[in-house]
Amino acid sequence: MIDIAVVGAGTAGMTAAIYGRRAGMEVTLFEGNTYGGQIVATPEVENFPGFEKISGFDLADSIFRQAMALDAKFVFDQINSISKKDGGFVLSGDFGEYEAKTVIIATGATNRHLGIDREEELVGRGISYCATCDGAFYKGKVTAVAGGGNTAVEDALYLAGLCSKVYIIHRREGFRAEEALMAKARQTENIEILTPFVTERLEGEGKLTSVVLKNALDGQEKKIDIEGLFVAIGQVPETKAAEGLVETEGGYIKAGEDCVTSCPGVFVAGDVRTKHVRQLATAASDGAIAALAAVSCIKMQ
Repeated sequence: MIDIAVVGAGTAGMTAAIYGRRAGMEVTLFEGNTYGGQIVATPEVENFPGFEKISGFDLADSIFRQAMALDAKFVFDQINSISKKDGGFVLSGDFGEYEAKTVIIATGATNRHLGIDREEELVGRGISYCATCDGAFYKGKVTAVAGGGNTAVEDALYLAGLCSKVYIIHRREGFRAEEALMAKARQTENIEILTPFVTERLEGEGKLTSVVLKNALDGQEKKIDIEGLFVAIGQVPETKAAEGLVETEGGYIKAGEDCVTSCPGVFVAGDVRTKHVRQLATAASDGAIAALAAVSCIKMQ
Protein backbone atom coordinates (compact mmCIF):
# COMPACT_ATOMS: atom_id res chain seq x y z
CA MET A 1 0.00 0.00 0.00
CA ILE A 2 1.28 3.47 -0.95
CA ASP A 3 1.79 5.85 1.96
CA ILE A 4 0.94 9.00 -0.01
CA ALA A 5 -0.71 8.93 -3.43
CA VAL A 6 -0.39 12.29 -5.18
CA VAL A 7 -2.88 12.78 -8.00
CA GLY A 8 -1.49 15.35 -10.44
CA ALA A 9 2.13 16.12 -11.26
CA GLY A 10 2.10 19.89 -11.52
CA THR A 11 4.10 22.17 -9.24
CA ALA A 12 1.89 21.39 -6.23
CA GLY A 13 1.94 17.64 -6.76
CA MET A 14 5.65 17.39 -7.43
CA THR A 15 6.46 19.53 -4.38
CA ALA A 16 4.23 17.27 -2.29
CA ALA A 17 6.22 14.27 -3.56
CA ILE A 18 9.49 15.93 -2.55
CA TYR A 19 8.29 16.68 0.98
CA GLY A 20 6.69 13.29 1.38
CA ARG A 21 9.87 11.47 0.38
CA ARG A 22 12.04 13.65 2.60
CA ALA A 23 9.80 12.56 5.48
CA GLY A 24 10.53 8.94 4.65
CA MET A 25 7.16 8.05 3.13
CA GLU A 26 6.51 5.93 0.06
CA VAL A 27 5.12 8.41 -2.46
CA THR A 28 3.64 7.78 -5.90
CA LEU A 29 2.78 10.56 -8.35
CA PHE A 30 -0.09 9.82 -10.73
CA GLU A 31 -0.45 11.84 -13.94
CA GLY A 32 -2.50 11.24 -17.08
CA ASN A 33 -0.66 13.86 -19.15
CA THR A 34 2.87 15.18 -19.04
CA TYR A 35 4.39 16.19 -15.72
CA GLY A 36 4.70 19.89 -14.94
CA GLY A 37 1.15 21.09 -15.47
CA GLN A 38 0.26 24.33 -17.26
CA ILE A 39 3.56 26.01 -16.47
CA VAL A 40 5.33 23.79 -19.02
CA ALA A 41 3.93 25.98 -21.82
CA THR A 42 5.17 29.26 -20.31
CA PRO A 43 8.34 30.55 -22.02
CA GLU A 44 9.52 32.73 -19.16
CA VAL A 45 8.86 32.60 -15.42
CA GLU A 46 10.06 35.64 -13.50
CA ASN A 47 8.12 35.40 -10.23
CA PHE A 48 9.31 32.12 -8.70
CA PRO A 49 11.76 32.60 -5.81
CA GLY A 50 15.35 31.73 -6.61
CA PHE A 51 15.11 32.28 -10.34
CA GLU A 52 15.44 35.69 -11.91
CA LYS A 53 14.21 34.16 -15.15
CA ILE A 54 13.60 30.57 -16.20
CA SER A 55 11.41 28.81 -18.74
CA GLY A 56 8.36 26.99 -17.42
CA PHE A 57 9.60 23.74 -18.91
CA ASP A 58 13.02 24.01 -17.27
CA LEU A 59 11.45 24.86 -13.91
CA ALA A 60 9.00 21.93 -14.09
CA ASP A 61 11.74 19.57 -15.25
CA SER A 62 13.97 20.64 -12.39
CA ILE A 63 11.26 20.00 -9.78
CA PHE A 64 10.43 16.63 -11.37
CA ARG A 65 14.07 15.52 -11.40
CA GLN A 66 14.38 16.54 -7.75
CA ALA A 67 11.39 14.37 -6.84
CA MET A 68 12.74 11.43 -8.85
CA ALA A 69 16.18 11.78 -7.25
CA LEU A 70 14.46 11.24 -3.91
CA ASP A 71 13.00 7.98 -5.29
CA ALA A 72 9.41 9.16 -5.62
CA LYS A 73 7.55 6.89 -8.04
CA PHE A 74 5.84 8.22 -11.15
CA VAL A 75 2.90 6.36 -12.70
CA PHE A 76 1.48 7.48 -16.02
CA ASP A 77 -2.23 6.86 -15.46
CA GLN A 78 -5.34 9.00 -15.45
CA ILE A 79 -7.04 8.59 -12.06
CA ASN A 80 -10.80 8.67 -12.62
CA SER A 81 -12.13 8.05 -9.12
CA ILE A 82 -11.02 7.81 -5.51
CA SER A 83 -12.99 5.85 -2.93
CA LYS A 84 -12.59 5.04 0.75
CA LYS A 85 -11.75 1.57 2.01
CA ASP A 86 -10.74 0.13 5.35
CA GLY A 87 -7.39 1.58 6.26
CA GLY A 88 -7.13 3.92 3.29
CA PHE A 89 -8.30 4.60 -0.25
CA VAL A 90 -8.60 2.98 -3.66
CA LEU A 91 -7.61 4.99 -6.73
CA SER A 92 -9.08 3.76 -10.01
CA GLY A 93 -7.23 4.69 -13.18
CA ASP A 94 -7.33 3.87 -16.88
CA PHE A 95 -4.74 1.14 -16.40
CA GLY A 96 -5.34 -0.20 -12.92
CA GLU A 97 -6.30 0.24 -9.29
CA TYR A 98 -4.01 1.42 -6.51
CA GLU A 99 -4.29 1.47 -2.72
CA ALA A 100 -3.02 4.28 -0.53
CA LYS A 101 -3.10 5.29 3.12
CA THR A 102 -3.53 8.98 2.24
CA VAL A 103 -4.25 10.97 -0.91
CA ILE A 104 -3.21 14.43 -2.04
CA ILE A 105 -5.35 15.82 -4.86
CA ALA A 106 -3.31 18.23 -6.99
CA THR A 107 -5.17 17.93 -10.29
CA GLY A 108 -5.16 21.65 -11.11
CA ALA A 109 -7.58 23.26 -13.55
CA THR A 110 -8.21 23.40 -17.30
CA ASN A 111 -8.94 26.33 -19.57
CA ARG A 112 -12.52 27.59 -19.72
CA HIS A 113 -14.12 27.74 -23.18
CA LEU A 114 -16.25 30.50 -24.65
CA GLY A 115 -19.12 28.09 -25.19
CA ILE A 116 -20.22 29.46 -28.56
CA ASP A 117 -21.04 27.78 -31.88
CA ARG A 118 -18.12 26.40 -33.91
CA GLU A 119 -15.60 26.87 -31.10
CA GLU A 120 -14.67 23.19 -30.95
CA GLU A 121 -14.67 22.94 -34.74
CA LEU A 122 -12.11 25.73 -35.06
CA VAL A 123 -9.72 24.64 -32.32
CA GLY A 124 -6.34 24.43 -34.03
CA ARG A 125 -7.77 26.33 -36.99
CA GLY A 126 -7.73 29.75 -35.39
CA ILE A 127 -8.94 29.04 -31.87
CA SER A 128 -6.32 28.45 -29.19
CA TYR A 129 -6.15 28.43 -25.39
CA CYS A 130 -2.39 28.87 -25.12
CA ALA A 131 -0.66 31.87 -26.64
CA THR A 132 2.82 30.66 -25.78
CA CYS A 133 2.08 27.26 -27.34
CA ASP A 134 0.57 28.48 -30.60
CA GLY A 135 1.59 32.12 -30.94
CA ALA A 136 4.45 31.39 -33.33
CA PHE A 137 1.94 30.09 -35.90
CA TYR A 138 0.51 33.61 -36.17
CA LYS A 139 3.68 35.59 -36.70
CA GLY A 140 2.92 38.75 -38.67
CA LYS A 141 -0.84 38.12 -38.53
CA VAL A 142 -3.77 39.81 -36.79
CA THR A 143 -4.98 38.07 -33.65
CA ALA A 144 -7.16 38.70 -30.60
CA VAL A 145 -7.25 37.63 -26.98
CA ALA A 146 -10.55 37.18 -25.15
CA GLY A 147 -10.36 37.86 -21.41
CA GLY A 148 -9.67 40.50 -18.79
CA GLY A 149 -7.35 38.92 -16.25
CA ASN A 150 -3.57 38.74 -15.93
CA THR A 151 -3.33 35.74 -18.25
CA ALA A 152 -5.26 37.46 -21.04
CA VAL A 153 -3.15 40.62 -20.89
CA GLU A 154 0.10 38.67 -20.60
CA ASP A 155 -0.96 36.65 -23.65
CA ALA A 156 -1.66 39.85 -25.58
CA LEU A 157 1.74 41.30 -24.68
CA TYR A 158 3.44 38.08 -25.74
CA LEU A 159 1.55 37.99 -29.03
CA ALA A 160 2.32 41.66 -29.68
CA GLY A 161 5.94 40.66 -30.13
CA LEU A 162 4.94 38.24 -32.89
CA CYS A 163 1.78 39.54 -34.53
CA SER A 164 1.13 42.64 -36.61
CA LYS A 165 -1.86 43.54 -34.42
CA VAL A 166 -3.51 42.17 -31.30
CA TYR A 167 -6.97 42.97 -29.98
CA ILE A 168 -7.92 42.46 -26.35
CA ILE A 169 -11.64 41.68 -26.12
CA HIS A 170 -13.25 42.04 -22.69
CA ARG A 171 -16.89 42.03 -21.67
CA ARG A 172 -16.45 44.75 -19.03
CA GLU A 173 -14.93 48.22 -19.04
CA GLY A 174 -12.77 47.34 -16.06
CA PHE A 175 -10.07 44.68 -16.02
CA ARG A 176 -9.07 42.19 -13.31
CA ALA A 177 -5.49 42.31 -14.58
CA GLU A 178 -2.83 44.12 -12.57
CA GLU A 179 -2.50 47.78 -13.42
CA ALA A 180 1.17 47.39 -14.32
CA LEU A 181 0.20 44.93 -17.05
CA MET A 182 -2.62 47.14 -18.26
CA ALA A 183 -0.29 50.13 -18.48
CA LYS A 184 2.13 48.11 -20.57
CA ALA A 185 -0.68 46.92 -22.84
CA ARG A 186 -1.98 50.46 -23.38
CA GLN A 187 1.52 51.62 -24.27
CA THR A 188 2.05 48.84 -26.82
CA GLU A 189 1.38 50.28 -30.26
CA ASN A 190 -0.02 47.17 -31.90
CA ILE A 191 -2.46 46.31 -29.10
CA GLU A 192 -6.03 47.62 -29.28
CA ILE A 193 -8.42 47.18 -26.37
CA LEU A 194 -12.10 46.55 -27.17
CA THR A 195 -14.58 46.90 -24.29
CA PRO A 196 -17.28 46.07 -23.30
CA PHE A 197 -17.63 43.36 -25.95
CA VAL A 198 -18.41 39.64 -25.91
CA THR A 199 -17.52 37.25 -28.71
CA GLU A 200 -20.83 36.48 -30.43
CA ARG A 201 -19.90 34.52 -33.57
CA LEU A 202 -16.93 32.88 -35.24
CA GLU A 203 -16.63 33.14 -39.03
CA GLY A 204 -14.56 31.40 -41.66
CA GLU A 205 -14.63 28.27 -43.79
CA GLY A 206 -12.21 25.66 -42.54
CA LYS A 207 -10.32 28.24 -40.48
CA LEU A 208 -11.07 31.39 -38.52
CA THR A 209 -11.13 34.58 -40.58
CA SER A 210 -13.18 36.95 -38.42
CA VAL A 211 -15.24 37.29 -35.25
CA VAL A 212 -18.43 39.20 -34.61
CA LEU A 213 -18.51 41.00 -31.28
CA LYS A 214 -21.55 42.24 -29.41
CA ASN A 215 -21.48 45.35 -27.25
CA ALA A 216 -22.53 44.32 -23.75
CA LEU A 217 -24.25 47.66 -23.15
CA ASP A 218 -26.16 48.55 -26.31
CA GLY A 219 -26.16 45.23 -28.17
CA GLN A 220 -24.54 46.65 -31.32
CA GLU A 221 -22.33 44.30 -33.29
CA LYS A 222 -18.78 44.86 -34.50
CA LYS A 223 -16.86 42.62 -36.86
CA ILE A 224 -13.08 42.32 -36.78
CA ASP A 225 -10.93 40.36 -39.21
CA ILE A 226 -8.48 38.12 -37.39
CA GLU A 227 -6.73 34.83 -38.03
CA GLY A 228 -6.28 33.75 -34.43
CA LEU A 229 -8.38 34.02 -31.28
CA PHE A 230 -6.73 33.12 -27.98
CA VAL A 231 -9.23 32.38 -25.23
CA ALA A 232 -8.11 33.33 -21.71
CA ILE A 233 -11.29 33.60 -19.64
CA GLY A 234 -10.43 31.51 -16.63
CA GLN A 235 -10.17 27.92 -15.64
CA VAL A 236 -12.30 24.94 -14.68
CA PRO A 237 -11.04 22.89 -11.71
CA GLU A 238 -10.34 19.21 -12.36
CA THR A 239 -12.34 17.57 -9.57
CA LYS A 240 -13.87 14.56 -11.35
CA ALA A 241 -11.74 12.01 -9.47
CA ALA A 242 -12.87 13.44 -6.12
CA GLU A 243 -16.62 13.57 -6.82
CA GLY A 244 -18.60 12.38 -3.83
CA LEU A 245 -15.46 12.11 -1.71
CA VAL A 246 -14.79 15.68 -0.59
CA GLU A 247 -16.75 18.87 -0.17
CA THR A 248 -16.46 21.48 -2.94
CA GLU A 249 -17.20 25.18 -3.17
CA GLY A 250 -17.69 26.95 -6.47
CA GLY A 251 -16.37 23.86 -8.22
CA TYR A 252 -13.11 23.86 -6.24
CA ILE A 253 -12.21 21.43 -3.45
CA LYS A 254 -12.91 23.15 -0.17
CA ALA A 255 -9.92 23.49 2.14
CA GLY A 256 -8.15 26.21 4.06
CA GLU A 257 -4.47 27.03 4.17
CA ASP A 258 -3.90 23.72 5.99
CA CYS A 259 -4.98 21.88 2.78
CA VAL A 260 -7.22 19.56 4.82
CA THR A 261 -10.41 18.46 3.04
CA SER A 262 -13.72 17.28 4.51
CA CYS A 263 -12.57 13.65 4.13
CA PRO A 264 -9.99 12.53 6.71
CA GLY A 265 -6.86 11.33 4.97
CA VAL A 266 -7.48 13.34 1.81
CA PHE A 267 -5.65 16.61 1.23
CA VAL A 268 -5.68 19.12 -1.62
CA ALA A 269 -2.97 21.32 -3.12
CA GLY A 270 -2.64 23.87 -5.88
CA ASP A 271 -5.11 25.47 -8.26
CA VAL A 272 -7.87 22.95 -7.55
CA ARG A 273 -8.16 24.22 -3.94
CA THR A 274 -10.43 27.07 -2.81
CA LYS A 275 -8.02 30.00 -2.55
CA HIS A 276 -7.56 33.61 -3.58
CA VAL A 277 -4.09 33.46 -5.14
CA ARG A 278 -3.22 30.83 -7.75
CA GLN A 279 0.47 31.15 -8.53
CA LEU A 280 3.46 28.82 -8.77
CA ALA A 281 4.68 29.93 -5.37
CA THR A 282 1.35 29.19 -3.69
CA ALA A 283 1.12 25.84 -5.49
CA ALA A 284 4.52 24.86 -4.10
CA SER A 285 3.45 26.05 -0.66
CA ASP A 286 0.29 23.94 -0.82
CA GLY A 287 2.28 20.90 -1.89
CA ALA A 288 4.60 21.18 1.10
CA ILE A 289 1.74 21.76 3.56
CA ALA A 290 -0.40 18.93 2.17
CA ALA A 291 2.50 16.46 2.25
CA LEU A 292 3.41 17.26 5.85
CA ALA A 293 -0.26 16.99 6.82
CA ALA A 294 -0.42 13.55 5.16
CA VAL A 295 2.73 12.49 7.00
CA SER A 296 1.20 13.52 10.34
CA CYS A 297 -2.01 11.69 9.46
CA ILE A 298 -0.10 8.45 8.76
CA LYS A 299 1.93 8.70 11.95
CA MET A 300 -1.27 9.09 13.96
CA GLN A 301 -2.86 5.95 12.48
